Amino acid sequence: QVQLVESGGGLVQAGGSLRLSCAASGRTFSYYTMGWFRQAPGKERESVAAISWNGGSTYYADSVKGRFTISRDNAKNTGYLQLNSLKPEDTAIYYCAAGRVAVTTKEDYRYWGQGTQVTVSS
Repeated sequence: QVQLVESGGGLVQAGGSLRLSCAASGRTFSYYTMGWFRQAPGKERESVAAISWNGGSTYYADSVKGRFTISRDNAKNTGYLQLNSLKPEDTAIYYCAAGRVAVTTKEDYRYWGQGTQVTVSS
């Protein structure tokens, strides 16, 4: 089992920044691809970004390319998502997930966190 706990969400004005963290415990975090997803009210969950177990491969949704940066520190069992140039449409609950999947996979993540709310005001 891997337990994931997100933190770092909050309320920010448009154009601002946040850094989300995903702290992992349990089985070795470094075995797994880590992904970030988000779900806005009334919308389906969408994949935002993902990073391979060693950081060598990343994926970003078109809507966040150039604004969000995914990273991880396996020594700290922690993953990160840096959110810059935030827009109101980025408002959602953000979830991290871990699994033995390719970075482009949008399903089949085995472990999920509880989510952290990001709200961007205009």
